[in-house]
Amino acid sequence: MAGEVLRGDRIVNTPFQVLMNSEKKCEVLCSQSNKPVTLTVEQSRLVAERITEDYYVHLIADNLPVATRLELYSNRDSDDKKKEKDVQFEHGYRLGFTDVNKIYLHNHLSFILYYHREDMEEDQEHTYRVVRFEVIPQSIRLEDLKADEKSSCTLPEGANSSPQEIDPTKENQLYFTYSVHWEESDIKWASRWDTYLTMSDVQIHWFSIINSVVVVFFLSGERSPHSGPSLQEDTMEESGWKLVHGDVFRPPQYPMILSSLLGSGIQLFCMILIVIFVAMLGMLSPSSRGALMTTACFLFMFMGVFGGFSAGRLYRTLKGHRWKKGAFCTATLYPGVVFGICFVLNCFIWGKHSSGAVPFPTMVALLCMWFGISLPLVYLGYYFGFRKQPYDNPVRTNQIPRQIPEQRWYMNRFVGILMAGILPFGAMFIELFFIFSAIWENQFYYLFGFLFLVFIILVVSCSQISIVMVYFQLCAEDYRWWWRNFLVSGGSAFYVLVYAIFYFVNKLDIVEFIPSLLYFGYTALMVLSFWLLTGTIGFYAAYMFVRKIYAAVKID
Repeated sequence: MAGEVLRGDRIVNTPFQVLMNSEKKCEVLCSQSNKPVTLTVEQSRLVAERITEDYYVHLIADNLPVATRLELYSNRDSDDKKKEKDVQFEHGYRLGFTDVNKIYLHNHLSFILYYHREDMEEDQEHTYRVVRFEVIPQSIRLEDLKADEKSSCTLPEGANSSPQEIDPTKENQLYFTYSVHWEESDIKWASRWDTYLTMSDVQIHWFSIINSVVVVFFLSGERSPHSGPSLQEDTMEESGWKLVHGDVFRPPQYPMILSSLLGSGIQLFCMILIVIFVAMLGMLSPSSRGALMTTACFLFMFMGVFGGFSAGRLYRTLKGHRWKKGAFCTATLYPGVVFGICFVLNCFIWGKHSSGAVPFPTMVALLCMWFGISLPLVYLGYYFGFRKQPYDNPVRTNQIPRQIPEQRWYMNRFVGILMAGILPFGAMFIELFFIFSAIWENQFYYLFGFLFLVFIILVVSCSQISIVMVYFQLCAEDYRWWWRNFLVSGGSAFYVLVYAIFYFVNKLDIVEFIPSLLYFGYTALMVLSFWLLTGTIGFYAAYMFVRKIYAAVKID
């Protein structure tokens, strides 16, 4: 699947021989004539580096990822000193561990596979299905693994063995061994992913959503600008927006770029809304690796017709005339930036010979989709949008621009970004942590129902904040709201960037240059996309609000 390739997943066959319901006590892997494997000095140094950097190994059996069982004990009753076992699972297993400046490799894997036996009719055989895949990694030195010529071995009993040390300064000889154990389970096939998708953090999601809903209701309960103010001073302040009625719909600078960015924002909005909704219905399960990424890519391409239509109509409303150039700008500006950054980052990954690098044929296929699907659809939508009647502005624009009075300090654009971004960011803060964990710590994200609610709250809060900010700006007799509102409405992207830096410093142990470059490169793409999304939502909400208030008030 294309999404797997884009995420850097490469599924290859391993030499482990695992047969259904067939036990194996100890088998030697990668052995010829009972000879141990010899790691060269270079290989030993690389393995030692990977262990000290806490690398994990991920295996798949019957489409189930391997998990390491972690049994944690907690004191539930301090008086009785009773300890209750808390079982958690860790995705994959650690390549090794360190102890007192020594490095040890997990060279023996004990696989535990749980199966469910489905009862069939009397004349049919039972059907066995794998429902869980666990591993117990062990480090056992060469001398304690008694291997024979039949590629079998004997595990030492109890703690009568020493771990397999890896010396990065010389060659190391060792055996790679494994054992297989099968256990029958009551877990049915349809529920086999429940172990991996434990819902232990539901309360914090509900708390975040309730808190966000309270904020939304607070914003909704604010006094409308149409309600008559009781103080003369308020009347004077709120009359400012009426004074700029002849300039409020004056086209801004660079209308083609603005409409192109907003068209890409509409494209993103439609794609994200459909992806989250479909995932909420369970159609994009984590068991289908790469399905989410593949769906998002295809939807973004096909949503180009809506992005082009909205950009074309807005461009005509802003008195634009070069629709072909505007359509090309819409189809290439944002996707071109994304593709350029990804290509540069991919070159660094290629230089490291990492499996996470996107193959060149895949990049060519993405380019073909871009120019073969998205570009024609954007042109098609732009053509019909430009031909459609422009948005009907309720007041006429004066020929001579009105002079803008000096603005107070809190009307500064950066101050507006800080003010407008905090509430939408607070609405999605909790989900952002789980999304970052899924991207950077190889966790599964599955709470799409909560994510859909948070997305709706984000849309509502961005719209409300945008309306408030544009109203304050117009009351200050500043009618240049087009670009400012678009930038300020995406202010929560600034807080996402700050949180990403905090997450990098406190949650991730990345010290090398290229991994750090990849993190901040992809984070920049996320921040740019989020700014484009929230800025578009806020812009259209403010545009509808401005048209409504000037249509409702009779201007002499």
